[in-house]
Order: sequence, then structure tokens, then C-alpha cells
Amino acid sequence: MIGRLRGAVAEVGEEEALIDVMGVGYVVRCGSRTLQRLPALGEEALLHIESQWSESAGLRLYGFGTREDRKAFVLLQAIQGVGPKAAMAVLDVLSPAELASAVAREDKAAVGRASGVGPKLALRIVTELKDKPITDGPVLMTAPSTPSAPAKPAPTGDAVAALMGLGVAEVNARRVVEAAAAKLGDEATVQALIKAGLQELGR
Repeated sequence: MIGRLRGAVAEVGEEEALIDVMGVGYVVRCGSRTLQRLPALGEEALLHIESQWSESAGLRLYGFGTREDRKAFVLLQAIQGVGPKAAMAVLDVLSPAELASAVAREDKAAVGRASGVGPKLALRIVTELKDKPITDGPVLMTAPSTPSAPAKPAPTGDAVAALMGLGVAEVNARRVVEAAAAKLGDEATVQALIKAGLQELGR
């Protein structure tokens, strides 16, 4: 199984990236945190990969920026009811360190902010991850006041970059993203801006 990929960023979508490794393109499913931190198109990226196989979907590659992200992803999926999508959603709102802190505080509300994770599943995650080594460092007991901070400084810029990764010309990407930002307001997420931009472009 593939455990790591180093190659050029060829494309970036809403939920996946195409990494060109010596002429071979690998489709890697990534969370929004990882996608936002990828280098520009054509530049080299290093992703830690969790390979999974199923008869229905075949081989799927899940990519992470750090070993701890990958480790947390594996731990989350060991919990009943947590599949790849839910595990990715948790890591989109909580870094491994923030997840470890939430588990230590038994803060199911923090985990429940993840898309598709209800109160019962959040409680199960907090309960079953108790005493599990989510991170390699010490667990900080402080609450994560801004779990999505990496995405906040320039959501429009990230959305424009993502659309350009999908082949949209920069001038058109900026036009539709700025229109979406004006409509959705200051609290609009990167994903919401990308979705609105794609709808405006008829994709």
C-alpha cells in the first residue's frame, strides 16, 4: 500500500488533489485543511497517505499534511460509525492537538461541530479516544477558540486558487468568488465560496 507521495500538484478540487509523481497522476482525497495548505500548481507537495481498499470503490488514497493527521484519521475510523468522510470532517474542524484536548476535556460539542457528526457519535468519539495517543506531544487542556483559523485570513484567495486549480481563468475565478463573497457575507467559508463560484460558472 502507498504510505507517502511526493510530487507536483497538478490539480486541486473541492475534496481531492491530483499529485503527479514522475508522470503518474494519483488522485488523493483530502480534507479542506490539507487542500488549503497545498503549494501552488506545479510545485512539489509531500502528502502522508492512508491507503484503503474496498470491493465497491477499489483503492482510495487519503492524503494528509502531517503524520499526526494521518494517525488521527486512522484512530477515528477505528470507532464504530466513523467512516472516512466523518473522520475527514472532524479533522477539518479540529487539528490532532485540538482533538486530543477536546477528548481530554470530554468536550463532545467541539467534536460535534464536524459536518455529519451528531451528538451521539461525538460522544462516542470522545469516549473511545480517551487515553488513546492522538498526538506525540503533551495534551493541552485549553479550548480551541478558533478551530478553523488557517482558513480565515483569506477565504476568497483560497477559493480563487482552488477554482484556478480546476482550470478556471484567474480573472473569471476572482469575478465569481468576489460576487459570492458579497452575497454570502464575511462569514462565508472557503468551501461555500467555491461551491457558489462553480454554480455561477455553470459547473
